[in-house]
Amino acid sequence: MAAALEIDAIDFGYPGHGPVCRGLSLALQEGEIGCLLGPSGCGKTTVLRCIAGLEPVDGGEIRLHGQVVSRRGRTAPPEQRRVGFVFQDYALFPHLSVADNVGFGLRGLDAAQKKARVDELLAAVGMPAAGTRYPHELSGGQMQRVALARALAPRPQLLLLDEPFSNLDVELRERLSLEVRAILKRLGATALLVTHDQHEAFAMADCVGVMNAGAIEQWDTPYSLYHRPATRFVADFVGEGVLIDTERGGRDVSLLLRPDDVLHDDASPLKAEVLKKAFRGAEFLYTLRMDDGNVVLSLVPSHHNHAVGERIGIRMDVEHVVSFPR
Repeated sequence: MAAALEIDAIDFGYPGHGPVCRGLSLALQEGEIGCLLGPSGCGKTTVLRCIAGLEPVDGGEIRLHGQVVSRRGRTAPPEQRRVGFVFQDYALFPHLSVADNVGFGLRGLDAAQKKARVDELLAAVGMPAAGTRYPHELSGGQMQRVALARALAPRPQLLLLDEPFSNLDVELRERLSLEVRAILKRLGATALLVTHDQHEAFAMADCVGVMNAGAIEQWDTPYSLYHRPATRFVADFVGEGVLIDTERGGRDVSLLLRPDDVLHDDASPLKAEVLKKAFRGAEFLYTLRMDDGNVVLSLVPSHHNHAVGERIGIRMDVEHVVSFPR
């Protein structure tokens, strides 16, 4: 059975600006939520535009449920792709009510069928009584829900979300990303999100592709990206941690240590000096200097409140040994 979305080694570049995507590949199964994660300018949104049919590819193929929709010299128009798009700025029509916004893309339904579908989607996004309101009466989170409902209304075979929570404050962003994931899973939707925020990516996605300079460095589960990064870039971009130069098996390597690999232990003979501390509510993130001069990070329950300059006991508990050639 063909995947819902298959991107096979696509290349894309704007004339005079060099490549934006280079041999990029990924696959999403029916009902999966994927994410492209990376810094600004790495090509994430361009990939979405290629999938939607808004940009042609210079090489490779894009397939939706086994059908080729993009290859060099052939680009199926957006309206033939059954792809929904949720934009960063919501893109709601200010002169239309919430119900009319959600129903805008519905074609071939009579008035009763259209109303039933709109009511179904507004209930699904937790806004059953909002149909008569207008966009200017809504909060940012509510507008994003309406934008999601509108994109889902025509039953797209794939939903694309372009930095959908970037206009929201951090607390709302984290809560809404979990809620949107629950909505998409409940409806069985297949979706691809782009973001530069790893917390958003990890909260929403089943699989995440870390992008760098137009290519995916690793396509994997959030757990594996954090604990088993395939490249130095992924190790540095995902989560917090430090690379310690050492020798392993006769080779000079850099060993990845995450904050959860370095445990505070008063009884340990290994000591480190507190250089910095960041209070995070339940935990402190300590920056520690060991006697050999290496600096490591450690997450410590916040009732262990040590002063900068104090020496504390630590021990290593490295479950996933990750190293890169120095």
